[in-house]
Amino acid sequence: MSYTHLSLGERYQIYALKGAKHSINFIARVLNRSPSTISRELRRNKSLRGYRAKHANNKACDRRANNATTIVT
Repeated sequence: MSYTHLSLGERYQIYALKGAKHSINFIARVLNRSPSTISRELRRNKSLRGYRAKHANNKACDRRANNATTIVT
């Protein structure tokens, strides 16, 4: 099963729609993503001030970089 990471643009859409008090299900339909993807994004990448798109993108990139495996040949 293939998947794609959320883009910075999608994170800004989540930020805007969440700020407009839309539900997770509505946001998922707009972005053509699973509601669990949106819920997970909001839970994993929130800051003390709530969900911020740029901060969320930085946290996600940091997690990907920290979990990268090194192949020794």
